[in-house]
Amino acid sequence: MKLLIRILYAGILAIPLLLPPVVLAAPVVVLKIDGPIAPASADFIQRGLERAVNENALLAVLQLDTPGGLDTSMRQIIRGILASPVPVATFVAPSGARAASAGTYILYASHIAAMAPGTNLGAATPIEIGSLPGSEPEPKAKPKSGENREQNSEKEDKLPVKDEMARKIVHDAAAYIRGLAQMRGRNVEWAERAVREAVSLSAAEALNLKVIDYVATDVADLLKQLNGRQVNVLGQERTLDTSSTTVEVVEPDWRTRLLAIITNPSVAYVLMLIGIYGLFFEFANPGFVLPGVAGAICLLIAMYAFQLLPVSYAGLALILLGIGFMVAEVFLPSFGALGIGGIIAFVVGSLMLIDSDAPDFGIPWQIVGGVAFASALFLISVIGMALKSRRKPVVSGQEHLVGAVGEMLEDTSGDGMARIRGELWAVHSTQPLTRGQKVRVTGIDGLVLHVIAAEK
Repeated sequence: MKLLIRILYAGILAIPLLLPPVVLAAPVVVLKIDGPIAPASADFIQRGLERAVNENALLAVLQLDTPGGLDTSMRQIIRGILASPVPVATFVAPSGARAASAGTYILYASHIAAMAPGTNLGAATPIEIGSLPGSEPEPKAKPKSGENREQNSEKEDKLPVKDEMARKIVHDAAAYIRGLAQMRGRNVEWAERAVREAVSLSAAEALNLKVIDYVATDVADLLKQLNGRQVNVLGQERTLDTSSTTVEVVEPDWRTRLLAIITNPSVAYVLMLIGIYGLFFEFANPGFVLPGVAGAICLLIAMYAFQLLPVSYAGLALILLGIGFMVAEVFLPSFGALGIGGIIAFVVGSLMLIDSDAPDFGIPWQIVGGVAFASALFLISVIGMALKSRRKPVVSGQEHLVGAVGEMLEDTSGDGMARIRGELWAVHSTQPLTRGQKVRVTGIDGLVLHVIAAEK
């Protein structure tokens, strides 16, 4: 009986071994990017792609809505996409979103490009070398069919390029997106036009011109269309099976949100000013501690942010020079010369600080004007106090003793000692004076006061 029970027990334990193994479907990792392409978003995408690799994800989807951003951050994202062992699909969504400027490059670099209805892409011209506001590009003749595309690209530069360096930047950007288009088998001609002519497309137009691969209403619709799609990942062909996959949406975490805050040019600018003024206040008034500690922390955070941002060192130098002039005005009053020069240098440097015209990456003039106005009020108060001090009589030093009344401490007909304003002074008089007699100071000769008898 015991033997039978043991056999039954062993059989029950062996049942799971006879069943086919349960294979969990590889997940699809969705990374949402809503806003400018910046150091924070580049870090978020890089860590998101690493997470997709660690989870053996079937696909990584970048749900994108951006007006553009920094070139350095864009290239960092593209390098991550090109090196990813997990296929990447960039999906411009939801409806009303856009993939402008840097977003267009990212879309072209992805293994799969898709857009939601009502979205757009394009306008990939490097903004800082674009035409001035109000200027119109010169008309261009339509290229003849059959002409070499590379030759046409040299003739089709519609930007009013003013110098050779700007022309090189345009050609570099065009070559970059052209290489991405050739790698992914997408419309090369339109990619160059997006850079040289800043043209844009709607989702339907992009699909017709083979700029993108799919138009989908949402991620679920996109995955349904991708089922069975073959993609080339690092030289290997893969077939996507999205029929039973799970979707894992990754939202920006606290690190990404914090990095987005401190790398905001306006925040970094204010942190720098708080740091500089905090340290100055601590050095001018040792012992307060809090201004020095807060100033040092803010200044270090600002330096970290500026390391990630395209900072103009000429603008930074002008800001420091302006602050130096304003501080010098406090200690060496020049009746406005140093102060006014400092404010001018400060404002110009603040406007030049961020060397980029990318959307949302400038310092608003309202912030610059507010800080400059506060500095001007401070300088006006300092100059006003300096002018008042010039009109006031001397209230300290030996000059203040002239006219002071004291009391003789001994009888004398020449030199003696007197108490004047609580201090003992050697005095000289040309008339006899008695102990306890009131005297008035008439002059000073070194450390000897000349006195006469004071009138009662």
